[in-house]
Amino acid sequence: MEPVRNELLQGTLDLLILRTLAGGSLHGWDIAKRIATVSKDRLSLKQGSLYPALHRMEGRGWVEAEWGVSDAGRSAKFYRLTRAGRKQLEAEKEHWLSFVTAMTSVLEGT
Repeated sequence: MEPVRNELLQGTLDLLILRTLAGGSLHGWDIAKRIATVSKDRLSLKQGSLYPALHRMEGRGWVEAEWGVSDAGRSAKFYRLTRAGRKQLEAEKEHWLSFVTAMTSVLEGT
């Protein structure tokens, strides 16, 4: 299947990251890997997008981070959802599903 065009990801980055972190704490590289794996490599996050988004979400109180050791034995910053992050995830998900419903109606002409 063809990879998703980059412009489709604008506005969905927070949702992708928040949903991925709903499964537990991860460091940046694992967040990107998990999204690629779950999407069957149709979605990929570049470090230039991922880390600024994580820092922005940390500033908004949606995620918190702490240093730990990765599976590779390297020092890494691990991110996890906060209560506010879980609330934001639900809001983002609701908004996205509403958008999908609207787009489906337009595409099907209903």
